[in-house]
Amino acid sequence: MRVEKSVKNVGVSVVSNILNIIINLVAQAIFLKYLGEEYLGLNGLFTNILSILAIAELGIGTAIIYNLYKPIQEQNQKEIRKLIKFYKKSYKIIILVMVVITMVIAPFIPKIAGNVDGISENLYILYALFVIDILISYVLAYKKSILYADQREYISNLVHIGYLLVMNILQILILMLTQNYILYLIIKIVCRVAENIIVGVIVNKRYSFIKEKEEEELDKSIKQDITKKIKSLFLHKIAGFVVTGTDTILISYFLGGVVTVGYYTNYSLIFSAVTTVFSQIFSSMTASVGNLLVSEKQEKCYDVYQKIQFLNFWLFTFASICIFCLIEGFISIWIGEKYILDKFVLIALTINFFMQGMRRTMMAFKEAAGIFYEDRFVPILEAVINIVASIILIKLYGLAGVFLGTVVSTLIIFLYSYPKFVYQRLFNRKKLEYIKEIFRYLFIAILILCITYLVTKLVMVNNLILKLMINMVVCIVVPNILMYVIYRKDQRLEYYLNIIKNVIEKRKKKNAI
Repeated sequence: MRVEKSVKNVGVSVVSNILNIIINLVAQAIFLKYLGEEYLGLNGLFTNILSILAIAELGIGTAIIYNLYKPIQEQNQKEIRKLIKFYKKSYKIIILVMVVITMVIAPFIPKIAGNVDGISENLYILYALFVIDILISYVLAYKKSILYADQREYISNLVHIGYLLVMNILQILILMLTQNYILYLIIKIVCRVAENIIVGVIVNKRYSFIKEKEEEELDKSIKQDITKKIKSLFLHKIAGFVVTGTDTILISYFLGGVVTVGYYTNYSLIFSAVTTVFSQIFSSMTASVGNLLVSEKQEKCYDVYQKIQFLNFWLFTFASICIFCLIEGFISIWIGEKYILDKFVLIALTINFFMQGMRRTMMAFKEAAGIFYEDRFVPILEAVINIVASIILIKLYGLAGVFLGTVVSTLIIFLYSYPKFVYQRLFNRKKLEYIKEIFRYLFIAILILCITYLVTKLVMVNNLILKLMINMVVCIVVPNILMYVIYRKDQRLEYYLNIIKNVIEKRKKKNAI
């Protein structure tokens, strides 16, 4: 059952995110055509600035989901109700805190945005609309948590597909008919409200027992556990904002305002889209990993970890190679050659993408095991190193320096935090073993990328579309063949090949019937 739910979650997540990529690419091209680079840059800047609101959430969602695994497995409705009630109460306070944070940030908006002469609307009105949209997304988050903990994340993902389709179609029509940015943002808010209502109705119907009044409060020991995790997750949230949410702020402040942000946003859309597709695979497994950790022995857990980590490496190596070799040709066709950034920027972005991607398996196990308190100070160290390194490197290397700063800070997680607090604790294995494994993966990934890139350079075709298509074939075939040759005798590869073989055989039997 656990595997089936994981497969369903992964399948729906991948499909929904591929659709999301296609929709976003079309929408961004139309956005650029009708509103231009400054609006695109402002869009990205506000999105990044307001990611600070995740700090106010305090990580309570993650802590509650961790505590939901056991009562859901035991079908303890009373305990589930108490947790959901606590979660709902907490979120009312959190939303008020978010409102205060946005008001504190507001006076600094013009300074951060820099030169915005090409934007006619009032910056504060635009900022307020972004804030409203984000606050609405948190209103019914407590109901989504039960779907996630019950390994039914695919339900909220299906609703999200509908939200994206309707929202983007309406936004595209508004841009083409009116070029009105305020209406564009209002449509997003209306669609967000509709998505929340639909998810709420589904959860109320599927888990009708949560609507019953629960007079009892959450047990003191569970509250203490949640509070302990929240204190730790708060530090993780701050660090997460600094590491991932400050890039566009630094770019806007140090490198010429929202226009430069707009150029970066085109690359960011592609990297983020691919990250979301592949990361969703591993986040969809988190609930199953949580179930695994509370029901299986250490050796079994380590065996599952090894298989997931191998899949993690294969997917993100393949994705990194495809992006590095294809992105420039794709951008030339999609929005024009003038939006292509320097090759050094692409190298920095690709390294950062690979390193962030390789964290996914360990993050899934870390969250599922509720390991937040033990490494609570590590994210702060990561955040400080990220800001300092990014500012120094941005002055030395320009735009590429922002992402190299993130790479430098990520090494803290790879070389210290994960091996000590997760790998050693969960699997009782030596830290050096994990570090060797990561560097082995890194070496193989770089080797395969270099070989694939050299092969694409041999393609001498003038037609941009034909060249991109040939290079796509190269990027699909070459890295996968090379990885197969390297790992052909590996039991982890054999495990996945057997799964594929079994699926094909089942389909053949169905077709035969």
